[in-house]
Amino acid sequence: MPALIPTDHVGTVTWLGRMAHRDRPELESLALGEMALTFAGEAGDCHAGLTRPSCSRVKSQHPVGTEIRNTRQLSLVSAEELALIARELGLEAIDPAWVGASVVVSGIADFSHLPPSARLQAESGATLVIDMQNRPCQFPARTIEAARPGHGKAFKPAAEGRRGVTAWVEREGILKVGDRLRLHIPDQRAWAPETAAVAAG
Repeated sequence: MPALIPTDHVGTVTWLGRMAHRDRPELESLALGEMALTFAGEAGDCHAGLTRPSCSRVKSQHPVGTEIRNTRQLSLVSAEELALIARELGLEAIDPAWVGASVVVSGIADFSHLPPSARLQAESGATLVIDMQNRPCQFPARTIEAARPGHGKAFKPAAEGRRGVTAWVEREGILKVGDRLRLHIPDQRAWAPETAAVAAG
C-alpha cells in the first residue's frame, strides 16, 4: 500500500529564484525562468549541496556548524501568503527575491503548514520533499526595509506562520515557471501521544 496519497490540491509555479550568497546582511534572489534540480538542489544556489553545516534551526540537536544532511536545499513560499504579508506591511506586493525564495507556488491553501514529508511533484516527475515550516528572520526584514523604507521592520510578526517551507530534491528534473505541482501527503494521522497513552492504559 502506498505511504503517500496524491491529493487534488495542485499549485502553479509563479516564480523561481537562485540565491547566490548568504554572507551579506540582506537577501537577494536572482529570478530564473527554469531550474535544473539535482539531488544536491539547484546548482549555484548558496543552499545547494547534499550536506550542510547545521544552523540555529537545529541547534537543539547539533552544535552549530556540524555537517548534517541538507534538507534545506530550497525555500518554497506561497504567492497568496506573500500577498497577505505585503498587505500587513502596507505594500502592494513583496518581490520574492526580497525573502530569498527559491520557488513561489500559487493555488495551495495553508501552504506554510504543509505536513513534513509531503511531496510536491511536477508533471515532469521532478519531486520536492517538504522538510519543515520556515521561520521569519531579520534578513528579509532588512532587505524589505532597504527597498521600501519604513515597511520592513514589521516583517517578522507579519510573516509568522506564512514564511513558507524548506524542501529538498527527491527526484531530479527541470522545474519551470508555469509548471503545476501536485501535493502528496503522508498516509498517517497526526501525532497524538496523549490519546495513544489513554488507549494503551
